[in-house]
Amino acid sequence: MNILITLDYELFFGSKVGSVDKCIIEPTNAILEIVDPLDIKLCVFVDVGFLLRLKKFYVQYPELKLEYDKVVTQVKRMSNDGHDIQLHVHPHWEDCEYEQGWKMDITRYRLDMFSNEEVNDIIFRYKNELEQISGKPVFAYRAGGWSIQPFSKLSKIFKKNGIVLDSTVFQGGLYTSNFQNFNFLSAPENKSLWKFEEDPAIEDEKGSFLEIPIASIKYPPFFYWKFAWNKLKKNAIHDSYGDGAAVTNTKGKILELMMKWTYGVVSIDGYKASALEDGFKIFRKKKMENLVLIGHPKAFSDFSLNKTKQFIDNHKDERFCTYRDYI
Repeated sequence: MNILITLDYELFFGSKVGSVDKCIIEPTNAILEIVDPLDIKLCVFVDVGFLLRLKKFYVQYPELKLEYDKVVTQVKRMSNDGHDIQLHVHPHWEDCEYEQGWKMDITRYRLDMFSNEEVNDIIFRYKNELEQISGKPVFAYRAGGWSIQPFSKLSKIFKKNGIVLDSTVFQGGLYTSNFQNFNFLSAPENKSLWKFEEDPAIEDEKGSFLEIPIASIKYPPFFYWKFAWNKLKKNAIHDSYGDGAAVTNTKGKILELMMKWTYGVVSIDGYKASALEDGFKIFRKKKMENLVLIGHPKAFSDFSLNKTKQFIDNHKDERFCTYRDYI
């Protein structure tokens, strides 16, 4: 089985965005310490909108220049070391301002909330910035908050800008709020790679794009009760590296998680890392070709990194690869 370890490299977007050091630099260094000695390469989806916003304001606020330089230095180092640097878009950064701290505005959280001209400009600028930093072509994409639909608005723009691979979809995914919106119920159940054209969750053998979905499994309610219990116990091993606050789920979504079996991604974040082996066994049983793990450095904990290291140690005979191996 091919295993891809993918990171959404970003800050928080809730009431407190957190710091670059705690949400990005330190936790990313921590996982690099695990994978680099084994020559395992990460797939890092960089939230370029944040970097461009830093550039906009760092002339006026020198502290932001320090943050920009830290992130760029780490991304360049990862790229030079062979890690796969690709595009992650949270377009709401276009509306965020800085004045002794970030004034977050997530009203336009999804790309479909922008005009065609604005989307084309965002993809062009973000991709160009990331290629200048990484020194390598950018061809893969992951949508912020999994909100890639409707894709028909993005199709021509992606083709124009050389984006040919997506890794946003996860089988069984469904969620709607004021900010996020995705429906992946049409995704092929027993495939871990397919072509598509107008919707990444619908296979099209003649499609121009390749979807390599994030692995997902069904989690029982007990899993989330235990998750909540660990939070209440405040055991330091479960403390997140990140020092920010996430955008919370709707009450309806929280009740759903606590009351019935639900699909969720196979993740190296926090307590979810305890399900890594379950995900592997399920995908092995289904004879899946690819297992795409997702992580967010801001959500790493000592517990999750220990579980990630154990998982890697248990599966050293598998092929750890990146999206560049598919192009």
